[in-house]
Amino acid sequence: MNKLLDLAKKRKSIRNYKEDDNIELEKILYALRVALEAPSGRNCQPWQFLIIRDKETKKIIRSICEAAEKEFHMKINNEFKEWLKKRGITWRKTFLTEAPYLILVYSNKECPYSIQSTWIAIGYLILALEEQGLASLTYTPSKTIEINKALNIPKKYRLETIIPIGYPAKEKEKEPRMKPSEKIFIDEWGKPLKQ
Repeated sequence: MNKLLDLAKKRKSIRNYKEDDNIELEKILYALRVALEAPSGRNCQPWQFLIIRDKETKKIIRSICEAAEKEFHMKINNEFKEWLKKRGITWRKTFLTEAPYLILVYSNKECPYSIQSTWIAIGYLILALEEQGLASLTYTPSKTIEINKALNIPKKYRLETIIPIGYPAKEKEKEPRMKPSEKIFIDEWGKPLKQ
């Protein structure tokens, strides 16, 4: 009855994957076909998906990302640093080489509402991956120009996220969610929906 809500409640961001797990590419292609059904501004469908399974390419991506993340982590404020530390999140991005697959999701900058439309497709994608029993993470690199150069991506495309896909190396609790009454208002700002 509430299949989509059940999937959303179950889905969590995974940062540690079992290496070289045997995952059927068809499961990933199914999830991508779901993502292609997302709505978009002017029906431009501005998204492009690049599947990476080659180990050497994943090493290049990880090296570029970690160099940028080191720089990023030196600049962040104390409150954010504490939040990251509490969750064990560092500049090291092992998931970029551990996960059997990466999907790099691009938006076409020439299309209207390309960022918003592409992120709707990403939402479809991660729920479809969950439906297929696959773990994922929406990792947004702090710098993307070097990745695009290394992969020969045309300039009109913006890297929105890198999604590692696989099976989790260990179980993880889902981050707590806020109550609907804290996030849903009706008729006026601040007036919670009562159920």
